[in-house]
Amino acid sequence: MEEPKASPKSLRMFYFWSGIIATLAYRIIIVLNFYSTTWVKISWYIGTVGFVIYFIHRFDIAKKRSTLIVEHRLQGKMERQEHLTEDDKKALTYILRTLVSSKAKWNYYAIFVLSGIALILGILFDFVLDI
Repeated sequence: MEEPKASPKSLRMFYFWSGIIATLAYRIIIVLNFYSTTWVKISWYIGTVGFVIYFIHRFDIAKKRSTLIVEHRLQGKMERQEHLTEDDKKALTYILRTLVSSKAKWNYYAIFVLSGIALILGILFDFVLDI
């Protein structure tokens, strides 16, 4: 098996800033409502695309972690380590168990799918149907 590695720092920063910019773009909409519907739409598109990029990345990380834990049976191996204190074992077992059983991936699915639907509807309303 290939050794799992983190993405290059520049790529991680791209995902990080995509999330930050998307968050800001959504939050600024409340102010832009007072000025221009065009800027509201631009901000909404930036936010939606940014969140799609960011959450695809977060989902990928969660999936990799969960897969590694299961494939290597890390939870069971950690429970049997004699050189770890009882508190260490409990802490590591908790971390591994919750990473594998986390429902976060379902949040990622929902956010990704709903953002995609909203993006498609936005494009339809703004450019195809001209509503």
